[in-house]
Amino acid sequence: MVCIRFLKALQSVLDSRITVLYETHKGLGARFVDFAGWRMPVLYSGVVEEHMAVREACGIFDVSHMGEIEVSGPGAEAAVQYIASNDIERIVDGQCQYTLVCNDTGGVIDDTIVYRRSADNFLFCTNAINTDSVFCWLLEKLHGREGVEVIDRSGEYAQIAIQGPASLDIFKIAFGIDTEEIRPFRFIETTVAGSLAIVSKTGYTGEQGLEIYLAPASAPAAWDALMAAGAGHGIKPIGLGARDTLRLEMGYPLYGYEITEEFGPIEAGLKRFVALEKGGFIGQKAMVERAEGAPKSVLVGLRMEGSGVPRTGYELFSGDKAAGNVTSGTHSPALKYGVAMAYVAPEFKEPGTRLNMQIRKRSVECTVVAIPFYRREKK
Repeated sequence: MVCIRFLKALQSVLDSRITVLYETHKGLGARFVDFAGWRMPVLYSGVVEEHMAVREACGIFDVSHMGEIEVSGPGAEAAVQYIASNDIERIVDGQCQYTLVCNDTGGVIDDTIVYRRSADNFLFCTNAINTDSVFCWLLEKLHGREGVEVIDRSGEYAQIAIQGPASLDIFKIAFGIDTEEIRPFRFIETTVAGSLAIVSKTGYTGEQGLEIYLAPASAPAAWDALMAAGAGHGIKPIGLGARDTLRLEMGYPLYGYEITEEFGPIEAGLKRFVALEKGGFIGQKAMVERAEGAPKSVLVGLRMEGSGVPRTGYELFSGDKAAGNVTSGTHSPALKYGVAMAYVAPEFKEPGTRLNMQIRKRSVECTVVAIPFYRREKK
């Protein structure tokens, strides 16, 4: 049995894809895990140390496993309006938008960032685990539309992100490009490490920062340039472990946990990213019905009042009554207490509501609180 398990684990590793920065990560002493079909660094020096580097200085992330899908042609804008939950007509060229690609019943196929390069060219950045699903969904739903072409460009891009208070200064030192004037959810196209690149400000951590989409062949040089430029500014490479704790402190949903093909944007508190009033789009009727009806579950934030680390699947109770389940949880490195997101019955959604979380054999008290848990201090 042990041999069979070992062989299966080995095969999983062999089947995993690697990014162009894999050898760079090995040289930095990264520990790896299999994630969404990729062999990715989960940590380097430690989750807490990496987490705090982003909050206090700068972290650098390899996110080349994420997907990039292009929708282009004279019918592209109308096609994106039909596919996406948000209103693409609200943004202009050079702007990007958080949106959801939903199924016909109002659940989520993926949450994405869409980049509007022009009225006839849009680029969706997808979660790695969903790139194939989104690509196939777009091909199916846009099949037969004139003037629309859908191309999976994922193999043409590597993606590096830098996040933290020092990130813009480090980028300027590395490449001589001042990004201070780029507003949030805007992007420019420029040259980075000899490659034509998209440089945007969207973020996944709550800190200021940049995402750099560039040719895979140029990614190692770009990574090295950023590490060298940040050597005196506290830059550290960041793995998937700290990436998750950072997004959790911000209360950002993660596909497969807070949003799924069952739990859509209405239940997950993402209604502001659904333009229910715009012309017909996929899942619109179902989401209107969900918005007007009484939800069975609502996503809330939880603060732990006792010791214990909240984890996915932990049950919640109000007295002897079942109240809900944790979707994601961690001990917050910045706040120094446990935080979680959970789906609860609507009667327990109000901030200040006290619940009990079953952590193994212990019942630990927690309180419903507003999201985000962490807020960056304004300077």
